[in-house]
Amino acid sequence: MEKHHVVTMLSEQEIDARIRELGMEISRDYAGKSIHLICILKGSVYFTCELAKRITIPVTMDFMQCSSYGAATKSSGVVRLDKDLDEPITDRHVLIIEDIIDSGRTLNHLKKLLSQRNPASLKICTLLDKPDRRVVDVDVEYVGFQIEDKFVVGYGLDYDQQYRNLPYIGVVEFE
Repeated sequence: MEKHHVVTMLSEQEIDARIRELGMEISRDYAGKSIHLICILKGSVYFTCELAKRITIPVTMDFMQCSSYGAATKSSGVVRLDKDLDEPITDRHVLIIEDIIDSGRTLNHLKKLLSQRNPASLKICTLLDKPDRRVVDVDVEYVGFQIEDKFVVGYGLDYDQQYRNLPYIGVVEFE
């Protein structure tokens, strides 16, 4: 592995405050309804759990796993579904929870796949958005932070399975 170090981009306090705001916004937008969160594994687990705790309407949850990175720092462009949902989403208000949107390929693929399953509504919430890296246009209704094109880790995001457990978002700087 190359020599590198991690520099803080977003502190634990900044992330926590923004997730509280997103929780309030989602609760307001879905008032009187229940919402079904789909956590995209593995990176979104931390964000999904923290967000779910801050949503005040009824919440159910399921998990999907897709891959397009492997051990690389750039998307391979090929989206593979590694784990599908355990429950049907027909007539449910579904919110896909993602850790980061980069090229947009994974979310575009997932949104098409899930819309065919007839949810009552289907929206996207991401902790981080890198619009400069977008290859495929994707509508994202809830964005935690828009960030510049840097390779980031922490709060569920990893570099070759390391750094997911950092309580902040950091930039990997290679030496």
